[in-house]
Amino acid sequence: MAGISSIFTSDMAIDLGTANTLVYVKGRGIILNEPSVVAYHVKDGKKQVLAVGEDAKLMLGRTPGSIQAIRPMRDGVIADFDVAEEMIKHFMRKVHKRSTFAKPKVIVCVPYGATPVEKRAIRQSVISAGARRAGLIAEPIAAAIGSGMPITDPTGSMIVDIGGGTTEVAVLSLGDIVYARSVRVGGDRMDEAIISYLRRQHNLLVGDSTAERIKTSIGTARMPDDGRGAAMQIRGRDLLNGVPKESEINQAQVAEALAEPVQQICEAVMVALEATPPDLAADIVDRGVMLTGGGALLGELDLALREQTGLSISVANESLNCVALGTGKALEYEKQLRHVIDYDS
Repeated sequence: MAGISSIFTSDMAIDLGTANTLVYVKGRGIILNEPSVVAYHVKDGKKQVLAVGEDAKLMLGRTPGSIQAIRPMRDGVIADFDVAEEMIKHFMRKVHKRSTFAKPKVIVCVPYGATPVEKRAIRQSVISAGARRAGLIAEPIAAAIGSGMPITDPTGSMIVDIGGGTTEVAVLSLGDIVYARSVRVGGDRMDEAIISYLRRQHNLLVGDSTAERIKTSIGTARMPDDGRGAAMQIRGRDLLNGVPKESEINQAQVAEALAEPVQQICEAVMVALEATPPDLAADIVDRGVMLTGGGALLGELDLALREQTGLSISVANESLNCVALGTGKALEYEKQLRHVIDYDS
C-alpha cells in the first residue's frame, strides 16, 4: 500500500476564478470544475456554510433573507476572505474524497495586476485551507502554457485571457512576461452590460443567470449580417407595472449591449501592441494572438479583434481550461518552470 500513496500525490493546482474554480491534481489532470459560489447563513454572528459550487449557484438571486449566496472572488481576487477560505477548503476536500489528507503543495494562479496585499490574501487563504506550501503563478503565463504556446522560445507570443472578472493581455518571451496588462472587464461585465441594456431599452429587469444564458446562447461581438440574427425568449420583471413578463431578444441587440466591454478588450490589446518592443511585435504579426478563457467563446470575438488589430486571432482548443491546465503543468514540470512560480520564500 505504501507504493500506492506515493503514486497518488495530493499536490494540486487551483485556478481560483471569479466565475469558476478548477482543481488540477498532479498526475490526474483536472478533477473539479465548479462555480465559485458559496451559500451561507449567519448564526450567532458566525457564517455557516450551507452549499458550495454547483449547489450554491442554483441559489444565486433566489435566497430567502436568512441565507446569502455570494461569489467570494471579485475581479479575479478575494473579496470575502472567510468565505473564500471555506470554499477552497471544501474544494480541496472534495477532490480528495476524505476529510483528512496529507497537506498538499498548492499552486494558484493570480491576475497579473493583483497587488501584494491581494496576493497575500490568496496565499493565506490557501494555507489556512490546509496547504503545506502555496505558490503563485501569473494568470497570463498559466494561460499561455495551457494553450500550448512555446513560451520558452526566444520569440514573442501574445496571449489574451478573458476570464469572469479580468482580461489579461500579455506578451511573453523566453518563459517570462515582457509586457502585461490586466483590465477589469470580463464575463461578469458582459452580463452586467446585458442587464443594464434590457433595463434601459426594454424596461425589463433580469437576473444574473438569465443574462449569462443570453450571453452563452446568442452572445456575439459583431452585428449580424442581416441586422437581427438569432433570437431567444427571456423572462424577467416588467419595470413599468412590476409584473413578470416574457420578451424576445435578438443577436443584434446583444451585440449592441456588449459593444462597450468588447471595445475595452480590443483597446487593451491595442495598448499592449503599442507597448511591445519592435522585434517581438514582428513575431506577433507572424504568429498571431491566442485567445483563452471563457470570454474567448463569445461569438465572433476573434473576428472583432481581427478587424481592430489586423492580426490573425485564434481561440485556444480548451479555452475554458487553459489556465487550470497551465497551472497544472507548472506543478508537473516544476523544475523547468520554477522561475514563474512565486513561493515567497
